[in-house]
Amino acid sequence: MTIIHENDVEEVSHPGRFMRWLANEDSLKAKNLSVCVIRVLPGETVRPAHSHPNSEELIYIINGSGKVMIENEVGDVKTGSAILFEQGKIHMLKNTGDTEMKVICFFAPATNIDNYKTFDDITFPE
Repeated sequence: MTIIHENDVEEVSHPGRFMRWLANEDSLKAKNLSVCVIRVLPGETVRPAHSHPNSEELIYIINGSGKVMIENEVGDVKTGSAILFEQGKIHMLKNTGDTEMKVICFFAPATNIDNYKTFDDITFPE
């Protein structure tokens, strides 16, 4: 049976977030997508700015509020927001609220953090 609980997956710290891969080469063995859950603490920004050259990403805000930057355009997000990061588009997520932000991230086709293209010189617009 292909059931997993997020607490059974190792949480890994990356700049601005804590990440658990629910579906990838190490957990649920989905062939066409990958999925992770991230936690972003208040005031933190997921960094560096990055894109996914081989995948598109859809994120869904489970809890919290903040801002998202896609190709230098900024928008507000909150619990219940779904955001599409088109393949190759540079993006960042920032928690501007006072509670932890929890986000589920879907990638198709499947990817992992080693396939992110990073942009260290781009900061979140203020």
